[in-house]
Amino acid sequence: MKPTTKTHISLGHGQEMRAIPLASGVATSLHPGAAEKGTRGPRHGLYWFRYIPVFAKFLLAQTGAILWVLFSFWIALPWIHNLDTVIGPILTVLIILGVAILPGYISGFVLFSTLLDRRPKIVEITDYPAVSVLIAAYNEESAITDTLKSVFGQHYPGDLEVIVIDDGSKDTTVAKVEGFAEPALRLIRQPVNGGKASALNAGLQQATHDLIITIDADTYLYHNAIKFIVGRYLSDPSNTAAVAGALAVRNSRKNWITRLQEWDYFHGIAIVKRVQSLYQGTLVAQGAFSLYEKSVLLELGGWAPVVGEDIVLSWGMLTKGYRIGYAENAVVFTNVPESYRQLFRQRRRWARGMFEALRAYPRILFQARLTLQFVFINLLFPFIDLSYMLFFVPGIIAAFFGFLLIAGPITLLLIPLAALNNMVIYLVQRRMFKARGLRIRRNFRGMFLYVFFSQLLMSPASIAGYASEVFRLSKSWGTK
Repeated sequence: MKPTTKTHISLGHGQEMRAIPLASGVATSLHPGAAEKGTRGPRHGLYWFRYIPVFAKFLLAQTGAILWVLFSFWIALPWIHNLDTVIGPILTVLIILGVAILPGYISGFVLFSTLLDRRPKIVEITDYPAVSVLIAAYNEESAITDTLKSVFGQHYPGDLEVIVIDDGSKDTTVAKVEGFAEPALRLIRQPVNGGKASALNAGLQQATHDLIITIDADTYLYHNAIKFIVGRYLSDPSNTAAVAGALAVRNSRKNWITRLQEWDYFHGIAIVKRVQSLYQGTLVAQGAFSLYEKSVLLELGGWAPVVGEDIVLSWGMLTKGYRIGYAENAVVFTNVPESYRQLFRQRRRWARGMFEALRAYPRILFQARLTLQFVFINLLFPFIDLSYMLFFVPGIIAAFFGFLLIAGPITLLLIPLAALNNMVIYLVQRRMFKARGLRIRRNFRGMFLYVFFSQLLMSPASIAGYASEVFRLSKSWGTK
């Protein structure tokens, strides 16, 4: 491949925009009429007057969250005094922190950040770069054909290379792929199941383009998903090395477990990535659908042979000073676990991946950036999950019998905050869905289960994941 050069042009609003190198080695400008590096592009309408710098948004969201916590604390002072009298100061502090202060602060910060967020526009692009798509597959005979159809149905305006890596499947996955007549499709066969990281690394070595997109073998790409995720990458600051796509649930009508997860992906996962990207650093570019710079993947040695390979890779990028973006409108539909056993294994793996990432890149804790806060919040989740199971759930049960010692005023104040938070998130997500021609399906049962029971289901799995990594238990590819 010819060596390429990379230049940058100004997007205005304090951001640099990239010009991606083409295969010929000529960097193409993506902003009509943009000047050379060091000059500014045009202001766009009234947005310039309404623009609030990212750091100012961060301070405003912090202020709002802290004021909410202080107000809650002030309201609850008599209750806190009673709790201290009964169980002592140490346990009181742990309970207040775990079931009220930290959840209230996180909810408040997410709420104010969401209200302040204005997604940057995707610039006008005339020449889309070539992309290599990697699909790691293990026993995916029921889904791989639909996934490939969705990829080749994208009508991406640039060159597209699709590489399926069969990781020792024992079903008809290979036959399904071989029966798919597309000249841009290649199949790599690994005789023995080596895990997702091994499969992706095999595909990376065979990929011929500078941009890599990973897709799970049971993921269906909504139209223009590749175009939007590439557009987001090209429009983001020049140190962006990866972009996470937006995941929605495909099999949500299967049962109550999948209905609950539909809201978890639509509300919880999506808004966390949105807020993190607002502060210039999504923490995880998930393997189900993300874009990466090939050179950065090679610099980091590809995907590590761990259960949370996408988390470890992402934290490696952040530690190296790269940025990870989020394309909220690059939508794909993925199959989620259909039983609690599968869901438990998935969330246990996710929780375990965080510890793997911290062990691999402890320096991330000492690198000043706005998103460092999210790293520390992640590290507080073991305490929050334990507090939920040990204090909050027993406290709610006791409240039904008239004992309000634990489920006191400060805990009850989380209810209106959570309701407001969910309403704002819903409106923001609905607007994005409408812009993409998608309609939110009625799923009131799933919403009820998500709001009232999701943490009850997820926390035990997360705690099991933390314990599995602490005690170095055996690992497997497992549920994605």
